[in-house]
Amino acid sequence: MRIAIAGGHGQIALRLARLLSERGDEPLSLIRNPDHAAEVEATGAQAVVCDLENASDDEVAAAVEGAGAVVFAAGAVPGSGAERKRTMDHGGAVKLIAAAKRQDIARYVIVSSMGADPDAPGDDVFSVYLRAKGQADADLRESGLDYTIVRPGGLTNDPGTGRVQLGENLDSGRIPRDDVAAVIAAVLVADNTIGKSFDLLSGDVDVEEAVRAL
Repeated sequence: MRIAIAGGHGQIALRLARLLSERGDEPLSLIRNPDHAAEVEATGAQAVVCDLENASDDEVAAAVEGAGAVVFAAGAVPGSGAERKRTMDHGGAVKLIAAAKRQDIARYVIVSSMGADPDAPGDDVFSVYLRAKGQADADLRESGLDYTIVRPGGLTNDPGTGRVQLGENLDSGRIPRDDVAAVIAAVLVADNTIGKSFDLLSGDVDVEEAVRAL
């Protein structure tokens, strides 16, 4: 299956693209900076230059043409201000929803965050981030697409263990990016995850088993 990944140069996206390529899928990695193309293509993905934050709806739709699923793994970089949380973490996700609909792509997986809430209180940047993620999740739920919302805890670059905990309203915790990518790859071929939202932390259950049990 051809799978378009928004935020294609991000750490989770690079890991995901490699996993998808290794199992025979065709990842299309959307990137803002053409200088990142070689690193993306080293994963086996096709790099597609598309600045999701500033691209027109037509440009985003063209970037995902031919895909059977999309993954929103984009977001404002750490240290960015509140406005970029709104335009990227929420606005970018909405643009990808519109593009998926225009291209008749039903399947949409979004990388959200534990604590995402469209009504999260506070004016600090992290609160704005949680609201932006929560608003994106809410818009996706209402989109009519075959969605799955993955809400990882604190992300680390520790080696993945292949063992996770999935569920609603989990206590706070951490998860290697390797394992987040593995869960997304499993979710993309697991119809039982359609219409589901879940928190994701390190745990004791094999990724494939945990996803099947949702």
